Amino acid sequence: MKAINPLTGELIKEYQADTPSETAAKLEKAERAFQDWKTLSYAERAGYLLKVSDVLESKKRELATLMAREMGKPLRAGMGEISKCALVCRYYAENAGKFLQKDAISTDASESYVTFQPLGVILAVMPWNFPFWQTFRFLAPGLMAGNAAVLKHASNVPGCALATEEILREAGIPEYVFQTLLISSNEVEEIIKNPIIKAVTLTGSTDAGMKVAGQAASLLKKAVLELGGSDPYLIFEDADIELAATKCAESRLINAGQSCIAAKRFIVLEGAAESFISRFKEKMAAQQPGDPLDEKTSMGPMATVKLRDELHEQVQKSIEAGAECILGGTVEPGPHAFYPPTILTNVKKGMPAYDEELFGPVASVIVVKDEEDALRVANDTTFGLGSAIFTSDQERAVRIAERGIDAGCCFVNDYVRSIPELPFGGVKQSGYGRELGIYGIREFVNIKTVYRA
Repeated sequence: MKAINPLTGELIKEYQADTPSETAAKLEKAERAFQDWKTLSYAERAGYLLKVSDVLESKKRELATLMAREMGKPLRAGMGEISKCALVCRYYAENAGKFLQKDAISTDASESYVTFQPLGVILAVMPWNFPFWQTFRFLAPGLMAGNAAVLKHASNVPGCALATEEILREAGIPEYVFQTLLISSNEVEEIIKNPIIKAVTLTGSTDAGMKVAGQAASLLKKAVLELGGSDPYLIFEDADIELAATKCAESRLINAGQSCIAAKRFIVLEGAAESFISRFKEKMAAQQPGDPLDEKTSMGPMATVKLRDELHEQVQKSIEAGAECILGGTVEPGPHAFYPPTILTNVKKGMPAYDEELFGPVASVIVVKDEEDALRVANDTTFGLGSAIFTSDQERAVRIAERGIDAGCCFVNDYVRSIPELPFGGVKQSGYGRELGIYGIREFVNIKTVYRA
């Protein structure tokens, strides 16, 4: 496994992959560790998670530097990601006992209630774009529920994967409760087949999710899938245009646009189109990619040259089909993976910019005539992860947010993000199941009924 610097194209470090026998041994150790970990009280597990939070905060710059080198995240954004990981550890340390306490239910029994028991060893298949946050938003609730876990991380961030294991060990988490597997994607199926693995969670592409879901389902093992998105942002005539342009640009360029819940399709009512597009272009143009290790940089390179080139191909095909590029859309020569903030207008159905997820700093602007048309376009996608609405009409905002858009969440006058308190996940080809909040911690437990006559 090779970690390649997306800024320079240079090899950072090569890692030796686990052999099948080494992987099997890790799973056996995880099972033994689970048998002890599950017996701890919530208070005991919380003590460990709070120490993990402290370790994360103490290593913030070090871990942010690792992310910058392996996948191009700007240093400031990386430090913010680590603080968010520390926050989710504290959140579940403080709330898991409440979320999983016995739920008494009145029946004809002398006593009846629901209790929540851990499942066992969970396999987490995680992506490179938020290499620590994606892992910890599963790991914190998973460990607090009493499960053990093994991580198959993206092959381009092996350093981040191993660092996660080191963080937990430094915090004193018993050995083997969490382990990193240095394996390739084509070995995941064999891991899922192992009877030690009781469930799987995956964040990644729709294709990867379908594959893992099928493998897990064939063995009657539960899966939680957080997949791709093509998030619609609706801008109405009565929107605060300055606010909308600012929030939309921020969302589209988070992590160089490499986020499942980044804003991707900007559906603008005719009455707001001219002013929004003008301000949006200014906001997008103001953010140019730079060295992620420079603290002044707000946008780094894309994770790999291959991903950059695939994105550029989608842009070019859209332009050939009639889209107009009003900003960016060019590739500078060099070994780096930079792609500029790009805006496509006149985007229509049949173009990659309309039909596909653009996983990079490219915005698709679609002008519509009215609310009905806006909702039609918003829902005209195979995805259903996030969405947002910009309007000053709160009644309309609530109506659309609750019933108008097919998505796992809808934010009003703000951009979509995942936070510890709220459930996160999608519908349609954006996956199923939820992470975070009370709903996330209840995904990987046995919801057990106890009836006493």
